[in-house]
Amino acid sequence: MVTLRPSVCNYEDDSELKLPKIASLCIILTMNLLLQISFFIIVSSSNEYAQYLGGSSTFSGLVIGIPTVFGGLALIPMTKFDKGGYAMPLHVGCLTAILGHIAYASAYRLHFLYLILIGRCLNGISFTGFMYTKRYCTDPRIVGIRRRTTLASWLVIGQGLGMTLGPFSGGLLYKVGFSSPIFNGYTSPGWVMAGVYAIFWVIIAIYFEDLPQVNGIPSQLTSSLPLRVVNVSGPSHDDQGGTLFTRATVSTPTSRVILWIPFHHVPATQCGVIFCMCWFAMLCFFILGSWEANLPVFGAATPDLRWSPFAAGNFIALGGITAFPFLLANIFFAGRIQDRKLLALGCGLGLAGLAIFLSLLRTGKINYGSLFMCWWAIALGFNLATTVTLSLLSKQLPPERNRWSSMVIQYSNYAGRVTGAVWGGSGVSVGMLNYTGLEIALVGIGAVLFMTLWRNLKTKTG
Repeated sequence: MVTLRPSVCNYEDDSELKLPKIASLCIILTMNLLLQISFFIIVSSSNEYAQYLGGSSTFSGLVIGIPTVFGGLALIPMTKFDKGGYAMPLHVGCLTAILGHIAYASAYRLHFLYLILIGRCLNGISFTGFMYTKRYCTDPRIVGIRRRTTLASWLVIGQGLGMTLGPFSGGLLYKVGFSSPIFNGYTSPGWVMAGVYAIFWVIIAIYFEDLPQVNGIPSQLTSSLPLRVVNVSGPSHDDQGGTLFTRATVSTPTSRVILWIPFHHVPATQCGVIFCMCWFAMLCFFILGSWEANLPVFGAATPDLRWSPFAAGNFIALGGITAFPFLLANIFFAGRIQDRKLLALGCGLGLAGLAIFLSLLRTGKINYGSLFMCWWAIALGFNLATTVTLSLLSKQLPPERNRWSSMVIQYSNYAGRVTGAVWGGSGVSVGMLNYTGLEIALVGIGAVLFMTLWRNLKTKTG
């Protein structure tokens, strides 16, 4: 017989607002920031670095985007051996980031073009951390359902800071000059980031506390929201004797209960929601990645701009820093606005920036101010939209599927990052009208999905 107990109901209410330990959470958020900086710090000078070593602008776009391919490949063995925890991925991430940045910096002295590609591939293994930071902030064992969009907003803050500090730092370090064959404008981003990761690795070893484990396996459901609470009375079966549920035991101060987790086929409407979130996860990073890779190339090729790597880095960073106050405000409003409305707001703002840029290309009225207005709207809009892709899914899917949903969203992000970076590097070659038109078309497909599934995208706020 099913019996509900007041103490368990209070436990369920409290669990909606739970948070992980502050020190470990800060390390996760800092790791996200460092990974974002690692991704963007070469953007401002990679085109010139590749050309110095004998490459092309398209090759530089590949250098920017290739880490995500290797990040996706590395996720397969990483998730096999992580045992549901986070300490091992953090340590592997720091090690490969250090090796990758050293290899990238060493290519100048060795004058070996493909060494910068090899270095970025090693960096890609560390970029598995993008998935783990997202999964940590939506993990039902440590984060309540009404905290996930808020924590995802903090990840987007790191994303915005990385998009600002990365290109700016890269452009500033480019100004160091080329008096040394070891530490110069092309290599200094690699050496600096390698040193930063070495220091951060020590902090992780001292302060990070992984999830508790029982017999070597992290407790998967001890902090999850119970779907049904029953007295211990043996296994549950259907009318034909088949097992309906998998169970996990939890000890509370007053009683010992069992959490029954139903396993069933995903409904068609929920499949649509999953596909929609994957599409927007890919779309946002495709457009952001393509613009970050394209702006230095487009700025250098435009007669009215003629940007150096330093100028391009400053321009990209300026868009990020002016969008930052709005991303910061999003932390407050994310707990009060439905995820689907936040997604619509972000994509609508980004689409407006793309449409204005397309009209500027047609009229030929491209200048610093008009281009900045477009970049600001795109940077703010699509960064806002990335807040909800995983948090929305984590609220709709059962807790035991959080690892799976984190994977599919991250693979969508990877696909957008790598294809966007290559597309951005090729933008001038294929024609900027075609470049912008494709991005608008992709947003249009997302809009159709969004409007079709509007009712199914409703979730709890917070």
